[in-house]
Amino acid sequence: MTESQSFQEDCLDLLDEKTGRVAMDRRRVLKVLAALGVTATVPAGIRAANAQVKQIVFVNWGGIANEAFGRFYGKPFEDKNPGVKVVMDSSGPSAGKIRTMVESKHVTWDICDSSASSSILLGGQSLLEPIDYSIVDKANLPPKGFAYPHGAAPYSFSSVLLYDASKFGANPPKTWADFLDLQKFPGKRMLRRDALATLDALLMADGVPMDKLYPLDTKRALNVLRKIKKDAVYWNSGSESEQLMRTGEASMGFIWNTRAKVLHEETKGRLTWTWNQGVLQAGIFVIPKGNPAGALAQRLLASMCANAEAQVGLLEFLGNGPTNPKAAASVPPALRRYNPTDPENLRQQLILDGEWWGKNYAQANQDYLDAISS
Repeated sequence: MTESQSFQEDCLDLLDEKTGRVAMDRRRVLKVLAALGVTATVPAGIRAANAQVKQIVFVNWGGIANEAFGRFYGKPFEDKNPGVKVVMDSSGPSAGKIRTMVESKHVTWDICDSSASSSILLGGQSLLEPIDYSIVDKANLPPKGFAYPHGAAPYSFSSVLLYDASKFGANPPKTWADFLDLQKFPGKRMLRRDALATLDALLMADGVPMDKLYPLDTKRALNVLRKIKKDAVYWNSGSESEQLMRTGEASMGFIWNTRAKVLHEETKGRLTWTWNQGVLQAGIFVIPKGNPAGALAQRLLASMCANAEAQVGLLEFLGNGPTNPKAAASVPPALRRYNPTDPENLRQQLILDGEWWGKNYAQANQDYLDAISS
């Protein structure tokens, strides 16, 4: 069975689709970046031999997204810290790679684009540096769900309910309970082939209030799934989720907000979504235990969380939501509809509990996959 794609990996695919980068060589990519106001960063490689240059190796998932993180986060930090170079590495910082690096005592990474659940899992195994919140100011983060003992979030994204407005007239679906109502809202249902955030939505569909969801009742969620299983289709990647809705195979579905935006614009609002009961997730960065740059990585993370202007830039370029509370006021009016942390959108959503998922993901996901295939 194909492993479900992460949101971070899907960001790369989405940019590839936007720019036609699959057919581009490196030179043409850089021209696209220049047109978008994004400058190239130093490629991944051996740490500088010049001891006068202090390096921070910033690990993302590659491609144009990596270039964008370098432009919006790396360059401002370099400008304020002469003698420091933020080197972008596109190796893909999976939890397994971080574990292998730390356990082998050959750590070459300093700061990694990860997830709340991975920060709990790896942090609990003493594979990550604790976040120093005397350096990373929690005032630059939302009060809940974006600051963990071993990870903090300079961006966000959501899983939302998307639907085909042409099929439901003046009374479109508004909640996950509507997602379950196959009589009132006929058609196939689309779900992610991964339990993360999906179980949260299924429990809300069954009437569990957002403030009473955790700890998740996984058995109850799987019972809800079984009610609609014969009418459900599943996606492994963001592009697949788009296609299932674009072709009409599903009439409504669970999808990342970045893909919902593409479909909304492409179909002039025929395919649209509600933020109501969306599942807001934190884009967490972690620092591997024994990272070579030491406290400089904490300072870079602090800068990322504090830089509201850069976060708005990433929203425009990647679709990632800001997390700094000051950022929302700077989002252009045309983009507020698409910003998961806009105050109006934020108040309607559940904030995913990364701590619960970090401790329970492996078993919950296996149970979910078993329920789909049985």
